[in-house]
Amino acid sequence: MEFPVKYIVLGLAVLMYVLVIAFPAKKTWFPLGGALVLVLLGIISPFHALFELVNWNILMIYIGSLVIAELFIYSRLPARIADNIVAKTPNAGLAMVAILIMTGIISAFVENVATVLVMAPIALSLTRKLKINPTYFMVGLAVMANLEGTATLVGDPPSMIFASYAGYGFNEFFFHEGRISIFFFVQAGLIAGALFFYYFFSKSGKEKVLTEKTQVISYFPMILLLLMIIGLAASSTISALGNNTNGEVPLWTEYVSGSIVMFLAVAGIFWFCFKEKKGSKETFKMIKNLDWETILFLSGIFIVIGALSETGILQEFADFLTAVISGNVFAGFVIIIVVSMVLSGFIDNVPYIIVMLPVAATLAKNMNLTPELYLFALLIGSCLGGNLTPFGASANIVAMGILKRENYPMNFSGWLKIGLPFTLITTGTASLLLWLLYS
Repeated sequence: MEFPVKYIVLGLAVLMYVLVIAFPAKKTWFPLGGALVLVLLGIISPFHALFELVNWNILMIYIGSLVIAELFIYSRLPARIADNIVAKTPNAGLAMVAILIMTGIISAFVENVATVLVMAPIALSLTRKLKINPTYFMVGLAVMANLEGTATLVGDPPSMIFASYAGYGFNEFFFHEGRISIFFFVQAGLIAGALFFYYFFSKSGKEKVLTEKTQVISYFPMILLLLMIIGLAASSTISALGNNTNGEVPLWTEYVSGSIVMFLAVAGIFWFCFKEKKGSKETFKMIKNLDWETILFLSGIFIVIGALSETGILQEFADFLTAVISGNVFAGFVIIIVVSMVLSGFIDNVPYIIVMLPVAATLAKNMNLTPELYLFALLIGSCLGGNLTPFGASANIVAMGILKRENYPMNFSGWLKIGLPFTLITTGTASLLLWLLYS
C-alpha cells in the first residue's frame, strides 16, 4: 500500500476504536461503517473484504455453537445436573462453589452469556433458600464463565480468533507439539478461583440444601453438544492430515470445523421445529434472538483490522516494542499480560486481540522465542482481564442486569470486591504456570 493509504487505514481504525469505547451500545455499527469506508475509498475490494479478510470459519463456529447452546438451555439438562450436584454436596457453601465450577465447565463449550443465563435461575433459587444476598454469587457465575470460555476453541470469540491466527484446531487447545496447551493453564486458574470462592462462601451455611429435581425436556441437545466436541476434535486431525508437505493448508480444510458445527446446528433447528413441534414462528424467534450483533461486529472488525495488518503498521509496532524491551523476555511477558488484563477490563477484547496477535507473534519471533509464550500470555491477559470490572465482558453486563431486575443493584466498587482479587489470582496462577513451562 502507498504511504498515505497506510495512515488513512490507521486513522480509520483508531477512530473506530474510540467510537466503540465511547458508545458501546452501538459498537456493532462502527466496524461495519469502517469496512464500508475502506471499500468506498477503493483501499480494499468488496471481494477481498468479504471472502479473504472475513474469517467465515470462525463465524460458522460461533453461529453454530450459539444455536446448540440455545437448544441445550431449552432441554433443561444443565438445571438438572446442577440439582444433582447441589443434592450431593454436604453443605450450602460447597454447593455454591460446585455450581460455580459447573458454570465454568459448561462455559468451556457454551457461549459465556448463554451459560450465565441458564445458571442464573439456579443460583437465585439457591440463595433464596439460604436467605442470603445473591450479588456475589451472581458475580461468581459471570467471572467463572469468562474464565473457562478461554479454555477451548468454542468457548469464546477471542479463543476462536486466536485459533484461526495460530492455526490451532480443537485438539491443540489441550496439547500442542507434545506440551500441555492453553486449556490446562486455564484449569490452573479455575482451581485457584474455586479455592478463592470456597474461602469467600464457606460461611454461607453449614446445612444441606434440599432441591427439587428439574424435569429434562430432551437429551438430544446434549447429544448435539457432544457430537460438536467430537467433530471439532476430529476436524483437528483432518486438518493436520490435509496439510501439504510444503506446510501449506488446502483451502477445504479451513472450513471443516465450521461446517461440522453448522451442520449440527441445522440438524438441531430441524429437530426443534419439527420433532418438538415448535413450528416456524418459534423457530424463527429462537434464530432471531441469537447474538447477531457480535456476529456483525466480528465481521466488521475482521475487515478493518485485516486491512490495517496489510499496511505493515502492526509489524512496525512489534519492531518498536522489541527495541523498547531490549531482549528482556520476562519484561515482555509481564507487559503483555498486565496491559492486556487492564485494558480488557475497560474495552472490548475482540478488536484488541485481533490487533495484538500479530504483534505478540512478531515480538516473540524477533526475540527467538516460542510464539506460544507471548500468544498465550495475550489470550490469558485479555480474556481473564474482562473479569476486572462490571463492563469488561458481556457476561458481566448480563449478570448485573439480572441483579438489578431482582432488586439487588450492584455498583462498581461492589463488583471489584470479587472481580479484582479473582482476576489477580486466576491470571497470576495461569501466567505463572505458563512461564514455568514455556519460558
